[in-house]
Amino acid sequence: MGVNLSSLLEPKELELRDLSNRTLAVDAHNTIYQFLSIIRQPDGTPLMDHSGNVTSQLSGLLYRNVNLMEHGIRPCYVFDGTVHELKLDTVQERRDRREAAMKEWEAALEEGDMERAYSKAMQSSRMTKDVLESSRELLKLMGLPVVEAPMEGEAQAAHMCSKGNVWAVSSQDFDSLLFGAPRLIRNINITGRRKMPGKNIYRNVKVEMLELDEVLGNLEIGRKELVQMCIMMGTDFNTGISGIGPKRGLALIRKHGDIDSALKHLGMEMPGYEEVQDIFMQGGHSDDYDLTMREVDRDGLMEFLCEKHDFSSERVSSTIDKLLDGRKEIEKSNRQKSLDMFF
Repeated sequence: MGVNLSSLLEPKELELRDLSNRTLAVDAHNTIYQFLSIIRQPDGTPLMDHSGNVTSQLSGLLYRNVNLMEHGIRPCYVFDGTVHELKLDTVQERRDRREAAMKEWEAALEEGDMERAYSKAMQSSRMTKDVLESSRELLKLMGLPVVEAPMEGEAQAAHMCSKGNVWAVSSQDFDSLLFGAPRLIRNINITGRRKMPGKNIYRNVKVEMLELDEVLGNLEIGRKELVQMCIMMGTDFNTGISGIGPKRGLALIRKHGDIDSALKHLGMEMPGYEEVQDIFMQGGHSDDYDLTMREVDRDGLMEFLCEKHDFSSERVSSTIDKLLDGRKEIEKSNRQKSLDMFF
């Protein structure tokens, strides 16, 4: 999802402890998709409760957020709002790919090819209304801030980061940089030894940080030119030009200065590219949000997870204890920070 700029960028590797005392605006949809994809049974079937409701995302959100808070990290979750009309084709393409992957998953199961089945199952993850609502409910019961974006969650998160209300945006997508996020944190949900999709290869995944000013300095272009480069490559909101990837796009922008001059050189036109540019440069965002961490609802969590969704009461209870301990450390750190500022 989003533009792939990995071949051009050199992120800094971090440990989770390096993010202690930081507030991160987490791209909720991106994170939920990750958990839906990777938390599955050996044959690719997602975790489910007795009613057939998918619970992979609940397991991921519960245990990973506790882990983050044990490291002193304060997450807040930003959910997408209305889908822009220019993104509807991309949304349909993704739906078609998931349906195709679902059929391939079923075929692989019939053939007894569990490795291929698991791979295709990961690609078939669906963001249903029930998945979204159950995720929101869990986060609120955990006392974590939930922000509803008017449109793109990444645009809202980038706005919050630019205002200094959060330290960084957490997402796997590079689009946060196009939306103007000063800092992007990647891989907070998938650290450790991970199998590469579709390959019998493992690699050690580390937390990564990209800083917008440093990225632009290394590429020797401005943010507007970065957006224009990505428009030529193709984004979630437009079809790019065939044959233009990150390296060629960057070379064109560097040589010709802007998209109009680059297109003139290519003898091509991209009608309406200005609207896509405005989406990234201006973004749809709101200042109506509250990042206050609320009290943990222990009874509510036990009922929601154990009685409604079949989680182990013993494991959930011990996890809530860890959650409360992590919250205490964060609150202690906040009080110390306030005292330091006072004196």
